[in-house]
Amino acid sequence: MTIEQADDVVIRIILDGRLDMQGTREIDQRLAFATSTKALRLAVDLSRVTFLASIGIRVLVAAAKAQAARGGRMAIVNPEPMVRKVLEAAGIDQIVPLYDTLESASSALRG
Repeated sequence: MTIEQADDVVIRIILDGRLDMQGTREIDQRLAFATSTKALRLAVDLSRVTFLASIGIRVLVAAAKAQAARGGRMAIVNPEPMVRKVLEAAGIDQIVPLYDTLESASSALRG
């Protein structure tokens, strides 16, 4: 997991690998801390995520809810096609918006 300032407002969190039991165990606490301490505008980049299990979905939803509770916002950016299908099938795109590019996510997060 990499955290970087995407622009003057949006923070980009890049996740990679498999978000299965082992993969989410490696990022769960760091992501929870990064998303639950203050209101932010977060773009979670899934372009390097190759597999998404239900536990990975839980971690993403928990992060989005933590941000919403603090007045922040979160978007998912550039998921791989199979990961996007999983997110859409689970209805996550109704909770956390999905964007194809960091630029489109940043624009929406600013608005």
